[in-house]
Amino acid sequence: MNPIENYYFDLEEPRRGCLLAIREVIKAFHPEIIEVWKYGSPFFSYRGKLVCYFWKDKKTKQPYIGFLRGYLIDDDALIAGNRTMVKILPIDPETDIPVKVIKRVLKKSLTQIDEK
Repeated sequence: MNPIENYYFDLEEPRRGCLLAIREVIKAFHPEIIEVWKYGSPFFSYRGKLVCYFWKDKKTKQPYIGFLRGYLIDDDALIAGNRTMVKILPIDPETDIPVKVIKRVLKKSLTQIDEK
């Protein structure tokens, strides 16, 4: 298995199923979004620019989607915390996946890349 497949395989349920489903939502959002392995985690890039990635909170161990140009995205669902560049979208694997929110933030993120 490659590192990306190992990443998902090593997760326990319900995190595995949740992130695999979100992975498909992100990849299906635009044909130019591809998944790459960077910094020990799956990242998603668009036209050669990194857009977002999966990670987990150090304290709660809950997964989140980090948006690399988050500081440019105005959306109430995103949390900056003490980060300056990245904003995160926390994911609760025990609840329904916020597909509409993910798509809304992805659209804003891709728009930022296209405008540069």
